[in-house]
Amino acid sequence: MFRLWAKIWKDNHMMKDITIENASKELTRTKKVLAAVEEVSYAFDLGKPIWLEVNIAEFKKSARTRFRRDNFIEEVDFDYLEIQMIEEDEAEE
Repeated sequence: MFRLWAKIWKDNHMMKDITIENASKELTRTKKVLAAVEEVSYAFDLGKPIWLEVNIAEFKKSARTRFRRDNFIEEVDFDYLEIQMIEEDEAEE
């Protein structure tokens, strides 16, 4: 099971959170992450964030990243959107 936890933070307080699950065996890890971010954006009524190089590197390194105001085209009313991988699919043997 693939699970991603998304949280909206403002003034050091978590304002909203959601966990996205995906049990699909056909999608790659990257496609699951992108689909989860799209689902988070829809659930929180946000435009999709832009993945900058720093976000990609941070996510590859620690399976977590923060999308700040610079990552959104429209104005947002929070400090950052944090996504964190909390469970990945087990490798097939």
